[in-house]
Parts: sequence; structure tokens; C-alpha cells
Amino acid sequence: MSTEAIQRVLSSDSAARTRAIGASIGRAMSAGLTVGLVGSLGAGKTQLVKGIAAGAGVADDKLVTSPTFSLVQEYEGRLCVYHLDTYRLATEADLLALGFEEMLTRGGLVIVEWADRFCEVMPSESLWIELTIEGDDQRRIELRAEMGAGRRFLERWTPDESG
Repeated sequence: MSTEAIQRVLSSDSAARTRAIGASIGRAMSAGLTVGLVGSLGAGKTQLVKGIAAGAGVADDKLVTSPTFSLVQEYEGRLCVYHLDTYRLATEADLLALGFEEMLTRGGLVIVEWADRFCEVMPSESLWIELTIEGDDQRRIELRAEMGAGRRFLERWTPDESG
């Protein structure tokens, strides 16, 4: 099996478009997938998570907020979504102390904002999504994966009409 990363690159011109792309991604996701989100402050990570959560069956996107201070949010839908914000964490031990390893085994969807800070503990099968600011409202959204569940997701996912 090839370990060369595969990728999809999309663009967004609004928060609503970013949420729509996220919803398309979330509709196609299955339990057990881990997503590493990367992007600067204000890049749209939480907007993308709102969309992913909606696509995963979370009924009220108002419940989906950045867990900057709570560190972890859990949302129930078709999939249980664990949303972590690791911006305030200093070490991998801090991430593990949140129960990260247990979340990975619960059969839900684990989404980690600022995941690039903790690459060593992210599963090798993760789907990585990087958001890059390209203008006031313009965002580049790159999805990439090398192996396992993340790679299988990208091999079969095609953005639907909303995303």
C-alpha cells in the first residue's frame, strides 16, 4: 500500500460556505475517524467543526462552540463527536490527561484543533484538515491523509452539492 499522502483542496469565500463544506465532510464520516485541524486563529476551524457536526447528525449547531477554555466538548448525533481545542495545552501529557486515548477507542469522531502541536500522539490514520487564510473571507481548505481510515475517507469522499 502506498504511504504517499492523498489530498483534496477546496476553497471557501464565507463562514457559511466553510460550514457547508464541513457538513459535506461530516455526512460522509464514519465512527472511529480522527481529524487533526490546523490553521491560525480566525482561519475558520470552529466554523468547519460546526459543519462537520451538523453532517454527523448534531441537531443544533449553536451547541458547537470552540472548547478553548473547556478543552473538550462532546456532541451527540448520528456519530458522537469529541471536539478538542489543544491551544492552551503545553505538553502531550496534558492532552492524554484529558482522556484522549479513551476518546479514540469509543467509536466516535474525534476532532482536534491545533493538532499539529501534538503530532506524536495523533493516530497515523488521521485525516488532516488545514485551513489557510487567503483574504478577508477567502479560505483554502486542504484535506490530506496517508493511510488507514483517513486515507479511505479521502479515497471515497466527493464533495456534494453543498460542500
